[in-house]
Order: sequence, then structure tokens, then C-alpha cells
Amino acid sequence: MSAEEILVHAVQLGKNFCLYFDELECDALCKERTLHRVLRNVNSQLLVVRPDLNVAAFEDVTDQEMQSGKGMHFSIHCYKTTTPLAGLPVAFSVQVEDKSYYMCCERECGEMIVRFKEGEVPKEIPGESNIIFFKKTFTSCSSKAFKFEYSMEQGMFLAFEEEGCLRKLILKKLSKDEVDETMKMSLC
Repeated sequence: MSAEEILVHAVQLGKNFCLYFDELECDALCKERTLHRVLRNVNSQLLVVRPDLNVAAFEDVTDQEMQSGKGMHFSIHCYKTTTPLAGLPVAFSVQVEDKSYYMCCERECGEMIVRFKEGEVPKEIPGESNIIFFKKTFTSCSSKAFKFEYSMEQGMFLAFEEEGCLRKLILKKLSKDEVDETMKMSLC
């Protein structure tokens, strides 16, 4: 609980002596600030989004490729909320060419898939959303590394999975006390 004061104005006294209030905040997520970062995995590879191939994967990137920044410089939209949550609510977007894409999760053939769809991240989200992740420190002794839990399914985290020569971005189920290096990400 914070020391912040909350002003409440009673509007009227109704039947059975019930109070009705005005100007209460709703339980919506409101965009507070945006950070511009790249996401690195435990192998120091950068997350690169390639919408034309419908894939997001961690790759070894040269300094020259990083400066061009195609699909690897993320906007991390931080939201504030009126309800206490486990972690900071964030959404991810990335610019590729002249188009903006946002990260979301969808169920396909019984499993959760990470997708990037063309469009903008909303300023306000009235309820649950498939674009929100909770940013948490990876471990208590690793304060500069994070993991991102999917807001609509507890225990599901962004991670990478090796698929051929790719380290593809996925959602992965994790038990509460388990530590999995494939979920460890740093923001640079």
C-alpha cells in the first residue's frame, strides 16, 4: 500500500442508505511510458522479428546489422493499473520497414503461439488482453535479467526453443520454483 492519497467524493445517499460515488478509477491498463530497447537471450543473441517469414527468433547480429535495426529495436510499452499485479504489465512492438507490429499470443491447434501483427499498441486496455506480459526479475540475485509471463495464462513465459538453426520465440510453461535459462532476457 502506498502513501498516496485517494480522494473519493460521495455523490448521493440512495435507498437503504447506500452511498454512490463519482470519479472512481476503472480497472483498466493505461500506458504510462515507453522504453526503446533490444532483447537479448542468455546467449547474447538479439530477438529479431521477420514478419514476411512470420517468425521471431534470437540471432547473432553484427554491429552493422544492429545499427540498421530492422526488426530488432523494440518499444516496450509499460502500463499502470489500479489493481495490484504480479509484475509490471508491458506490451511489445517493433518497427520493420515502414510498418509497426505488436506482439500477441493466440491459441492454435491446442497450443499457444507468439505472433507479431501489424498495428499499434493501444493507450488503454479495458480488461484482459493477449498483448500484455508481466515483467519480472529473472531471479532475486539477477536484477538485470528478466522473464515475461503471459498475462492470460499463469506460468506461461516468453522463451526460446531451438528449431533447426533457429532459436525461435515461444511461450513455455514453467512450474513456480523452476529456473529455466531459455526464459532469461536482458533489455539493452
